[in-house]
Amino acid sequence: MTDMQGQLRKMRVTLDSPVTYQLPLADQLVALNPLLGQSIKLNFTGNIFCIHCARKIKKSFSQGYCYPCFTSLAQCDMCIVKPEQCHYEAGTCREPEWGLAQCFQPHYVYLANSSGIKVGITRESQIPTRWIDQGAVQALPIMKVQSRLISGLVEIELAKHVSDKTSWQRMLKNLQEEVDLSAKRDELYLECEKEITSIRQRFGESAIEILLDEDEVSIQFPVQAYPDKVKSFNFDKTAEVSGVLQGIKGQYLLLDSGVINIRKFAGYEVEFLVNAQYE
Repeated sequence: MTDMQGQLRKMRVTLDSPVTYQLPLADQLVALNPLLGQSIKLNFTGNIFCIHCARKIKKSFSQGYCYPCFTSLAQCDMCIVKPEQCHYEAGTCREPEWGLAQCFQPHYVYLANSSGIKVGITRESQIPTRWIDQGAVQALPIMKVQSRLISGLVEIELAKHVSDKTSWQRMLKNLQEEVDLSAKRDELYLECEKEITSIRQRFGESAIEILLDEDEVSIQFPVQAYPDKVKSFNFDKTAEVSGVLQGIKGQYLLLDSGVINIRKFAGYEVEFLVNAQYE
């Protein structure tokens, strides 16, 4: 039996075939792919720590922050979720230097197939991590833009014609069908040509680069069996999560007893056991 303890963090991923997963735990990186088919147990100790300032807290916000950090950090602002609401130019960014470094750099608008076709945005440095974290089996960059704000404005227009959400239950059941992302891209270009032109007129011709020659990325996940019904574990309600590890997709561990979103519980301290006996 292997026994480790530490604070959870988002699983690290590498685009292999299938995706390689590692679980950061204390000062270790636990290789998860070799554990497929084995019994594992995660025991929540009751301790939670802010992933930014490390202070011990009773409740986390926005996937791992204490309340003071949640209300003061730019990375926790609403414009991160809704980039079209960027207020940097109004002088009200919580951390102007952080906003300048993170938001005023190239972003990609992409199409992905996670629970079905969807549109999304990500920083250049987050390709292909963003797609893997969403559980996408196909992905295609369709535009490169100059800032996060512009990517959000473009996404709003495209989302009038294609979803910008992922159904995590459907994604975990692997119910999506293969789609022609290039054909959908071309369709969206025609449907949103007027709106894209308008955004260019506001920010400049070079603000949006249309991508026509990008290769579609196919993603395979290390899964032995997908659940027929999705039962989600929550450490706030159940301190012990155990079962046979049947797969990993997105940021979820798929056990024969249910699934758990590791990213949701960043900062939670757990004891991690392999080949554990459980009821």
